Amino acid sequence: MTGAPHATYRALHIEIAAQDAGAWSDALLEAGAMSVDVADPAAGTAGETPLYAEGAGDAPAFWPVSHLVALFSPGDDPASALAAAAQTLRGPEPASDVVEVADRDWVASVRAQFVPIEAAPGLWIVPSWCRPADAGAVNVVLDPGIAFGTGSHPTTAMCLAWLAHTVRSGDSVLDYGCGSGILAIAAAKLGAARVEGVDVDPQAVQASADNARINGVGANFRLAGGDDASDRSRFDVVVANILANPLRLLAPVLASRCRSGGRIALAGILEAQADEVVAAYARWFRMRREACRHGWTLLAGERTPGDS
Repeated sequence: MTGAPHATYRALHIEIAAQDAGAWSDALLEAGAMSVDVADPAAGTAGETPLYAEGAGDAPAFWPVSHLVALFSPGDDPASALAAAAQTLRGPEPASDVVEVADRDWVASVRAQFVPIEAAPGLWIVPSWCRPADAGAVNVVLDPGIAFGTGSHPTTAMCLAWLAHTVRSGDSVLDYGCGSGILAIAAAKLGAARVEGVDVDPQAVQASADNARINGVGANFRLAGGDDASDRSRFDVVVANILANPLRLLAPVLASRCRSGGRIALAGILEAQADEVVAAYARWFRMRREACRHGWTLLAGERTPGDS
């Protein structure tokens, strides 16, 4: 007896001008696409252009020419969906290509991408479906879910290494932009007595709380809100792994949350952006370039007495 055949999905590939990428994505979804991905047509080549969604005013949302991939279920006709989308947008159909995509165990495929990572000597990040490589080490068990933060990205890895040599027993730690909670949980396991995580995404806050529960650590996670500027509680350690533009805007808030003599680390900063971020924090901190990996910079510093 043979097993049931795997379904074959269909991926429709088109290239669209940046200003039309959003409209075509919506129209294809309305026409029956299961999902639409927008990517750089030069991805994976020397001509690839990284874009980061910092919300920086006039920064482009997509590439000048954007590559759209619309995924359809086995019974759907991508050509008909493309025609319907063109009719909705009252424009010509772009050149297209349809590729067959074999079904597979997507959960197993995604999980295979994550393995235990030693972020610093004696500090491991362990996916929840893996066994710790060193049971005697500090192991942060993580279920990444939909929130960013698995320990593999250079910015997260640099923050973890910094925490490993910075956090002291009894410290209070604020993780601003907590994502999956990885930094907050690591700080708690490294000996921090009070840990708080903040994020703008409710799903990140929930994922962080779930991961803290898996690890058996006490940490408080909450949504960022209007009370951030008025919250006067101070921390020994503040870490924020976000992006350069939000970090510049948040400088007064993060400074107000770090005690005099406290330590801060900022990540999500491209090397070319580091000087601008240093300048934004110079009023409150003695900042330095702590580490650089793959084009990303970790800034660290100490809070100076003076302006609050």
